[in-house]
Amino acid sequence: QEPSNKRVRPLARVTSLANLISPVRNGAVRRFGQTIQVKSRAFYDSKSPGCAQKSCSSRSAAPTPPKRRNSVLWSEMLDVSMKESLSTKEIKRQEAIYEMSRGEQDLIEDLKLARKAYHDPMLKLSIMSEEELTHIFGDLDSYIPLHEDLLASLGEATKPDGTVEQIGPILVKWLPRLHAYKGYCSNQLAAKALLDQKKQDRRVQDFLQRCLESPFSRKLDLWSFLDIPRSRLVKYPLLLKEILRHTPKDHPDIQILEEAISIIQGVLSDINLKKGESECQYYIDKLEYLDEKQKDPRIEGSKALLCHGELKNKNGHKLYVFLFQDILVLTRPVTRNERQAYQVYRQPIPVQELLLEDLQDGDVKMGGSFRGAFGNSDKAKNIFRVRFQDPSPGQSHTLQANDVFHKQQWVNCIRTA
Repeated sequence: QEPSNKRVRPLARVTSLANLISPVRNGAVRRFGQTIQVKSRAFYDSKSPGCAQKSCSSRSAAPTPPKRRNSVLWSEMLDVSMKESLSTKEIKRQEAIYEMSRGEQDLIEDLKLARKAYHDPMLKLSIMSEEELTHIFGDLDSYIPLHEDLLASLGEATKPDGTVEQIGPILVKWLPRLHAYKGYCSNQLAAKALLDQKKQDRRVQDFLQRCLESPFSRKLDLWSFLDIPRSRLVKYPLLLKEILRHTPKDHPDIQILEEAISIIQGVLSDINLKKGESECQYYIDKLEYLDEKQKDPRIEGSKALLCHGELKNKNGHKLYVFLFQDILVLTRPVTRNERQAYQVYRQPIPVQELLLEDLQDGDVKMGGSFRGAFGNSDKAKNIFRVRFQDPSPGQSHTLQANDVFHKQQWVNCIRTA
């Protein structure tokens, strides 16, 4: 029993339940936000069924979404009489146009911040060389005038009451200029790899950590700032469709906005194609051959990387597998002078000579060389086999994916090739 002299706090003095609950960081929301970012990134990434596995999760993790700045809605800046004179649909249309304008302003601020807070100090303090910084940052600040031009055009089109009558002609004229991002987006894979390598340097790590803890960063790391232009590019079709959705059918902007959407989709398609070729060449350059016989002109001539990722072979060894447009290459990841490389394993298999077997769980019995390869269960799961159609090379690879979803991705991708 409790002692009778125990002091009991009156319930009325507990002002709020919040006083009884310890604060909890909103981690779940942040992770959900990252998941959304991953989906938006897929527009540029080639299919990488292995990337959900532990080995490359850190490499493909999306940046934390930028925290929203303090901003108000367009409608909140209107006086009462102005609100009453506009229809609900027109208010939503103007909100969407304002959202585009506000996003351009935020982007310009972030591009300037990347130069002022990261690039210039690291150069001045000799934390990185000018060549390394140029490789990581590219021509990032050269895009500032591009977005300032759009912002200026939107400003000129804005009437004294804050409304924009027509935005279509401005966009049709401006959007083709986004082709300028081809080089920047194509270099992102190599830039990210170099940045990750430089983070091993204590001085670089310390500088970036101090920036992360400073208010100006909004808790975003450097790569988040470097990736903001790509995120913005992906958002343009959504913004235009939102403006179109709230534009009346008889409005002169209707057909011009549809043309603008077609233009931005074409721009993004071209950037995606160029980025895919660049990514393909990036990995080709990292291949190492143990035997001259492994070299195949179809590898060097590849322009597209259909899918790539980590799989296990029957002995439980981790392989990194590349499916180029005309040939399947199995490799072993190795480190050379602190840089990632891929040592070609066995003979690459041209897709025209490849035979795919979709194995069912349990088709491969445990035992012999399989013991311990796929865990302690009685049957191997999520497996498939690739081999030459002609048995004379004597090559066959039984491969295991991380889960049934990634196995199906691999099987579909190989079948399509």
